Amino acid sequence: MNENFNIETLPITEQIKTNYEEIVHLLGEDKNREGLLKTPERAAKAMKFLTEGYEKDPKQILQSAMFEENYNEMVIVKDIELYSLCEHHLLPFFGKAHIAYIPNGRIVGLSKLPRVVDVFSRRLQVQERLTEQILDCINNTLEPIGVAVVIEASHMCMMMRGVQKQNSTTTTSGFRGAFKETETRNEFLNLIQSKLS
Repeated sequence: MNENFNIETLPITEQIKTNYEEIVHLLGEDKNREGLLKTPERAAKAMKFLTEGYEKDPKQILQSAMFEENYNEMVIVKDIELYSLCEHHLLPFFGKAHIAYIPNGRIVGLSKLPRVVDVFSRRLQVQERLTEQILDCINNTLEPIGVAVVIEASHMCMMMRGVQKQNSTTTTSGFRGAFKETETRNEFLNLIQSKLS
C-alpha cells in the first residue's frame, strides 16, 4: 500500500471496506479468493445500512405526522419487528417491540411508531437503552398522558458464543405517565399478550 495513502480521505463506505479487507486478511483468509473478492464491499454496505439510524431524526419522523384529535384511550402497535447490533460484540439481536400511548389531544400516524423503532435499532445498541430511547422520544415529542414500551429479543452474542443458550430471550420494559399505574400497565400487558380474532 502506498505509504502516502490516508484512509480518512476516502468516502466512509470505502473506509469501512478497506478495514474489512484487513480483517479478512488477519483472520487468515485470502482476500483475493473468488468467494471473498466482493465480501469487504458487501460487508461495508451492510454495516452502513444496519447503522443508518445515526443519520435519521426520530423526533422529526413523529412530528411529520402529528394530528390534533380528541381521543384519549390507549393506542397500541404491537409485534413491531426489530433488528439491531449489540454494541459489545457487533452481533445481531432481533425480536419485537410493543408500544402503547394514551393521546393528550394529539395522535401520530401509526406507521411512524415502527419507524422510530427502526431509527433507534439501526445503531450500535443494548436492549435496555433501545427501550428507553424509544420511550423517551415518544413521550417527549407527543407529550401524551402515558407511554409504554416492551421489547422481547434474542441475542446472537448469547446464542452463537459465550453461554450459547439458543432458546433464551430478553424482555425489557419502560413506562411513563399513566402507565406507571398498575391498572393501566396491566391492561397494556394483557392486550399485547392476547390474540384478537
